[in-house]
Amino acid sequence: MCRFVIYKGTSPVLLSHLLTRPCHSIINQAFDSRLRLDKRRPMNGDGFGVGWYDSKFDEELGSQPCIFTSVTPAWNNINLVRLAEKIKSPLVFGHVRATTAGSLSLDNCHPFVFGKLMWMHNGSVADFDIIKRKLQNDLPDIAFDNVKGNTDSEWAFAVFLSKLPDPTAKSFTPEVLRRAMESTIAQLNEYRKQFKVTEPSLLNFCVTDGDSVVVTRYISSRTDEAASLWFSSGTEFSEYAEGGHYKMTKSDKRENIIMIASEPLTFERADWMEIRTNHMAIITPKMNFLQVPIIDEFYVPPSDPAALKRTTEFAQEKGLLNPRQALTPMLEAEDKDHRVVPSGTHCC
Repeated sequence: MCRFVIYKGTSPVLLSHLLTRPCHSIINQAFDSRLRLDKRRPMNGDGFGVGWYDSKFDEELGSQPCIFTSVTPAWNNINLVRLAEKIKSPLVFGHVRATTAGSLSLDNCHPFVFGKLMWMHNGSVADFDIIKRKLQNDLPDIAFDNVKGNTDSEWAFAVFLSKLPDPTAKSFTPEVLRRAMESTIAQLNEYRKQFKVTEPSLLNFCVTDGDSVVVTRYISSRTDEAASLWFSSGTEFSEYAEGGHYKMTKSDKRENIIMIASEPLTFERADWMEIRTNHMAIITPKMNFLQVPIIDEFYVPPSDPAALKRTTEFAQEKGLLNPRQALTPMLEAEDKDHRVVPSGTHCC
């Protein structure tokens, strides 16, 4: 499965602080994903992508995000290292890919873009080959024509575009993005019913228009656990010790930084919290962070004891994180400077 990271801040961040410098950055996760359940520790080496927005609007450049993608492994791309040391942005999407659907090509590398909108996915649409033809036939031209690759992720983005009142709008409220995301998941579930698909879909989607961010942690099952998703917030994200040891600092009640990631970028116990299964995380333009349940046939309220009994067998089969237990080994060993390092491993 893939890995992604999202950064939104009141001030621009140097991309290297997210992508390359942290000892457990998303680039390092591409070849050393320590929270995977399976012992094979498969690599995310099927390409990568980074998308970001300019810090200040420039009429000549427009409001669309800039995208840099490559089919080379992220850890072996010198241009990514060079760019990351010279680019700052207040909103960044980063993605490393392990193919589940679609060939190895630039067109299949995330993030995907339409106008101001940027989209990523971690997971898979179950039996996508079976539902694909029907999905495509149902799309309006504006969404169908935007697809350049052949992944389930990009076609899911096309479904999302079809659910927006006006995908060419200059701005979108968080509520508009939220409703379109809910409708996208509902539509994919409807195809699942029509074609009698029994395997759950793993739908960790994220979308932004440069101001708001909407992210889902979702599985079409009442008994299985979803792919992992974590968030961290504070006033400063910085390196506090040599070797890429970062932490999130909270000096007051403000939320100057909000990060969402498939896997934590730091080994600090207090930095990261798990996003609930079958919930949507929303970052508003004013840096408010909300978790909203996705209430449908697969929703189990947190108050229901069954919510704590979701099984991890399906996630394990797909090579995903066990969100409640797999973080523990990462946090077992702590050195004299209170740096937390995974047991039996070195961070860098």
